[in-house]
Amino acid sequence: MYLIEPYRNGEYITDGAYAPAVQVHVQQNVFLDEGILFPYYCDPKIEIGRFQNAASEVNQDYLDENGIALVRRETGGGAILVDDGAVNVCFLVPEDSGVYGDYKKMYEPVIKALKNLGVDNVEQSGRNDLVIDGKKVSGAAMTLSHGRVYGGFSLLLDINPEAMVRALNPNRKKIDSKGIKSIRSRVTSLRKHLAPEYKDVTTSEFKDLIIQQFLQIDDVSEAKRYELTDEDWQAIDLLAEEKYKNWDWNYGKSPRHSYNRDARLNAGTVEISLEIEAGRIASCSIHGDFFGKGDIKDVEAVLIGTRAERGELEQTLKSVDLNHYFGRLEAKELVDLIIS
Repeated sequence: MYLIEPYRNGEYITDGAYAPAVQVHVQQNVFLDEGILFPYYCDPKIEIGRFQNAASEVNQDYLDENGIALVRRETGGGAILVDDGAVNVCFLVPEDSGVYGDYKKMYEPVIKALKNLGVDNVEQSGRNDLVIDGKKVSGAAMTLSHGRVYGGFSLLLDINPEAMVRALNPNRKKIDSKGIKSIRSRVTSLRKHLAPEYKDVTTSEFKDLIIQQFLQIDDVSEAKRYELTDEDWQAIDLLAEEKYKNWDWNYGKSPRHSYNRDARLNAGTVEISLEIEAGRIASCSIHGDFFGKGDIKDVEAVLIGTRAERGELEQTLKSVDLNHYFGRLEAKELVDLIIS
C-alpha cells in the first residue's frame, strides 16, 4: 500500500481545505498498482457531509470569531469538528476488495491497530462508528470513485469539548430543511486509553504510529510513498481554491431551506421570513410595527439573490436608506436578525 502525506517542499500542509483537495486529485488522477493511504491532521475546521445544510449544522458566529473554516466533503455523513487533536485516515482500495459498504471489515485493521497501542475496549457501534464505553472515538464514511473505494475515518486522540459543543450548536435552530441532519454523539479521547508508553505522544507521532500499524512496518521511513509532484500540487492548489475554499461549494450546496426571525429592534418589532436556495436569499418577506415611509418591498427586493452571510448582506444594505423604510434602523441590526 502506498502512503501519501501532504508534504510540500518539506513542509507539512495543515490547511484543512487541502486534505480533501489532495485526496480528490489523487482519486481522479493517480492510479497505482496498490491501494493508497492518506493520513493527515490539520488546522481546526468543521467538516460537513455532502448532503447537509451548513446553516442548520454550525454556529457561524463562533466559527468566524475563532478562525474555524467550514469545508464540505465529497462523502455523506454528519458534521464533525476536525482539528490538530485528531488523526484522519483516508484510503483508496480496489472496488473488488469487498470493503465497500462493509464498515465492520473496514474497521477490523483499525481496531487491531488501536489494540496494539493499548486501547483494549474499543468496538464498532452502529453502522459506522467506533466507541469506547459507549462514547464515540471515530466515525467513518465511504463512496465509490473510478473503480476504487474512497473512504476514511477520524481518530480522536484529543478533544476540545467546549469548541465541539459551541461550533456545532447552530445559530439558526428552527430551520425547515431537507438536508441530512447530524446525530450528535457523546465523544471521548483515545489518549487516556493508550498504553502508558504512548500517553504523551504528539498528534504527529500518533499519526506515525497509526501508519506503522496499518502498513505493518517498524518505522514510517520504511513506507512505500508516492511523492506529489509540482504538477500534482498545481492541480491541488486550483481544486482547493475553486472548491474547498469556495463559498458556493461549502455553503451554496446546502439544500433549500426556510426560516423566520423576529426581534425588538430600535425601529420596533421586525419579523423577517426567508427562503434560502443555493445559499442565497430566494424570497423575503418583512413585517413589523415599525414606522417607515418607504415601501418595505423595496428592501425585500434588494435582498433577493444576496448570500445569506454577514459580509455580503452588509455590503448589499449599504445602498439602502434603512431609516426611510424602518424609521430608525442600522444595517447591522437587520443583518444580525437575518443570520441569528
